[in-house]
Amino acid sequence: MTEFLQHIINGLSVGAIYALIALGYTMVYGVLKLINFAHGDVFMVGAMMAFYTSSKWSSEAQHPTIGGAVLIAVISMAICGLIGFVIERVAYRPLRSAPRINSLITAIGVSFFIEYGGQVVFGPTPNAFGILPPLPPVQVGGLSIGAVDIITMAVALALMFGLQRIVFHTRLGTAMRAVSHNPDVAALMGVNVDFIISFTFVLGSVLAAAAGILFASKYPSVQPLMGLMPGLKAFVAAVIGGIGNVPGAMVGGLLLGLIEQLVSGYFSSQWKDAVAFALLILILLVKPSGLLGRATAEKV
Repeated sequence: MTEFLQHIINGLSVGAIYALIALGYTMVYGVLKLINFAHGDVFMVGAMMAFYTSSKWSSEAQHPTIGGAVLIAVISMAICGLIGFVIERVAYRPLRSAPRINSLITAIGVSFFIEYGGQVVFGPTPNAFGILPPLPPVQVGGLSIGAVDIITMAVALALMFGLQRIVFHTRLGTAMRAVSHNPDVAALMGVNVDFIISFTFVLGSVLAAAAGILFASKYPSVQPLMGLMPGLKAFVAAVIGGIGNVPGAMVGGLLLGLIEQLVSGYFSSQWKDAVAFALLILILLVKPSGLLGRATAEKV
């Protein structure tokens, strides 16, 4: 039983990171009907920015503190928010009236540009990452809960709650939902559609940066291709929960993290990636709209 609970805790920790990335996918899709495949690479940039920001302050790199980690995270999230704005403004906005396949191909191109541009800028060699001070694990009964796991789940839950408040309890959130439902009507009602779409990209990129920092803290290494697999799995999580559905992205991320950890713990870690994508295929076959999504009719 103790082993099972340990896997559950580990799964929730990883799943919370997937959920944060998946929220960026689902918000952009909900507003723009676009799969932003570069989103996983913004996740990588967030971790790399945190690494280089901490290394600029030698005292923080050698003697990390909670206050320093928070400051580094805020700077990295701000940089990634700006990157998200630039990506939308330069790569996607000119193609908004073009066929949807053009935007999809562009998203893949932007993803490759960031990945391999990152190898040129940052170098291909992995770097050790650590912006949190060494904290002892918390012992609860026979369970050992790592401090990084606790921080990851707490930060992820706080950010998810904050996003829920923004989307469902603010004027900006109301405008986002209006643009998602019908951008033309929203524009007629006075909503600045361009601003809302840019804000959605910025908000998603900020969440991706936070996820990147948490992921790099849990698995203390950063390199330019680190966003590839977590980005794909977060996309799987978004589809499982219902692409375009904010609560669905959270549920999908947590569920995927739990399944991965249980498969790794009771079978083999070599199977966890295969199980994740097999789950994607199963969802698309059985309930294409996702667990919390609603089926919609499309004109053909």
